[in-house]
Amino acid sequence: MTDLSTPPAGQEAARQGRRPDGPNAGILAIVTLGLSIASVIVPLLLSGAPYPAPASSPDVVARYFFDHAFPATLNGFLAFGASVPIGIYGATTYARLLRLGVRVPGPGIGFFGAIAASLTLAVAGLLIWTLGQAATNTPATVVHLIANLAFGLGGIGFATGIGLLIAGIAVPSLILGLTPRWMAWAGLVLAALGELSFLGLLWPAAVYVLPVVRFVGLAWLAVVGFTLPRNRHEVPSRPQQRPNP
Repeated sequence: MTDLSTPPAGQEAARQGRRPDGPNAGILAIVTLGLSIASVIVPLLLSGAPYPAPASSPDVVARYFFDHAFPATLNGFLAFGASVPIGIYGATTYARLLRLGVRVPGPGIGFFGAIAASLTLAVAGLLIWTLGQAATNTPATVVHLIANLAFGLGGIGFATGIGLLIAGIAVPSLILGLTPRWMAWAGLVLAALGELSFLGLLWPAAVYVLPVVRFVGLAWLAVVGFTLPRNRHEVPSRPQQRPNP
């Protein structure tokens, strides 16, 4: 007799394909990328002055926030907004990789990286927003200290977290063929740059990798969010090697 309680294989595959997958990861990464770009360009257009470098003197940093309070407030607002979707991205891709049968530490490392990137960017955005609100009544040394803390969190801290998120996706993708090999290798390069960005704490020239990790890395995450298979049936099969005669 036929066991009616067990659905046929085709129906089971269709059921897995219809399983809720959460928000679209590609769209989440695009939102984060768009807000990140806006947090740099919009305040620059409004103020006409670039955001002060970390090595700038306390007086230069304080003068920027004194003279451009609203652009600084907007910078913090947009940076905080960008911190939310990247955390959701991490949760979505973590669940996706588990569904694809990835049972190695990679998904967990990537999820941890997404949480770290989200939290550091959120705190950095709130600190910059605070300076935009109260810099006129704050001593220059305190403004300089808070601005450097915001840079450390939103620059190096964010890049390190993004590097872990990219690595947690790129390594399983390379091993299991979840994405094209060139895309996985590009992710590994970006992940390495993200982890090496902490050298900027002692070597100022290393901070130039931060825009690469932030913007190119988010673009990489957007592409992967659209191309990563949703279930095991979408994973391309590997060609089997013929045994040597």
